[in-house]
Amino acid sequence: MQDKYKILGLDPGTNLFGYAIIEIEGSKAKLITLGALKINSEYDHQDKLKEIFLQVQEIIETYLPRELSIEAPFFGKNVQSMLKLGRAQGVAIAAAITMGLKVNEYSPKKIKQSVTGNGNASKEQVSAMLENIFRVKIVKSELDATDALAAAYCHFNQCRNPLSKGKQYSGWAAFVKDNPEKTK
Repeated sequence: MQDKYKILGLDPGTNLFGYAIIEIEGSKAKLITLGALKINSEYDHQDKLKEIFLQVQEIIETYLPRELSIEAPFFGKNVQSMLKLGRAQGVAIAAAITMGLKVNEYSPKKIKQSVTGNGNASKEQVSAMLENIFRVKIVKSELDATDALAAAYCHFNQCRNPLSKGKQYSGWAAFVKDNPEKTK
């Protein structure tokens, strides 16, 4: 019997916090849910962080994922925004760790590349590809949630990649040299 487990994908934010759960069985991924946590904009920053922590734990308790895949904050023009985003990400990671999840972090570029093949893809391109992969319709208002779904799907792809397991290789030639039985 194949191992069945769930991955929680998160796209951190202090006002909208995207989340998605995918279920993995063998080489197939199935969408379970996606959405965005709407954090009260009138909360001060500490209260927002507390709310993120509690809501992430509630999602984990509800869906029982085994792993977390989260989008890493990237440097933008506004340092204050980046710091707030980093705190939101840290609180989400802390919530996942306290619930026993393995945490995996990917850059926005890596996530986009994993889903579309293009690290510079737009949110709309990522969303369209995810619609095709999971055979669902995603509305524009769910773009934060699709970023979370993309993070979860990116981790699924990384787990299936023979180059990401165990020994690290510099490329396919090195992998084939060490694993000739895997070629035809």
